[in-house]
Amino acid sequence: MNDGYITVLNKISSVSPTPGGGAVAGLVLGHSYSLVSMVSKLTLKSNKWKEGHKVAKDLIEVSEEGIPYSIELANNDCNAFDNVMNSYRLPKNNEDEILIRNRKIILSSLEATMAPYEIAEKSLKLLLLLPEFVEIANENALTDLASAAQLAESAAYLASLNVRINTPNLLKEDRLKYNLKIENILNEAKLLNEKIQNMISSRIGW
Repeated sequence: MNDGYITVLNKISSVSPTPGGGAVAGLVLGHSYSLVSMVSKLTLKSNKWKEGHKVAKDLIEVSEEGIPYSIELANNDCNAFDNVMNSYRLPKNNEDEILIRNRKIILSSLEATMAPYEIAEKSLKLLLLLPEFVEIANENALTDLASAAQLAESAAYLASLNVRINTPNLLKEDRLKYNLKIENILNEAKLLNEKIQNMISSRIGW
């Protein structure tokens, strides 16, 4: 660990509302990608796990794109929250200003819904890639793969909280759409993680 990591944690722990839960969801997803990449590299390291080499190579590519993108998603969530706050600070001294303010709140809330929603979506996509790998990955690193799956589900859950907190400000159609979509993601992520954990426990012999 280094000072950069501590700096991030200190920013999260500060009185500032950003980075908050949505940004942390993005960082958690980044950790999941990192662990998947590590297990993939350890699988490639030995011909003993040759059967898993192709999948491992694919997952390394996915993870190398996913890690920096997770940071971008975390930053997007911070920016979206700031935009919502700025919208609420707009003047409301007359009907025109109130109308403009209300529109800005709706638009910025949609942005603040979509930012964490994308984190949840990416978390699910990563989970979908893992069951196949569990069966052929380096057996000595399976607990790290289990951790990656758990983190991916956690990232989806954390992101869902930030989706739900913003949907009340959306137009009805968008509110219903995103509440339904995030619920579906959560349910699928939970089932996938449970499947992955059971597969890993079975392979280890726990």
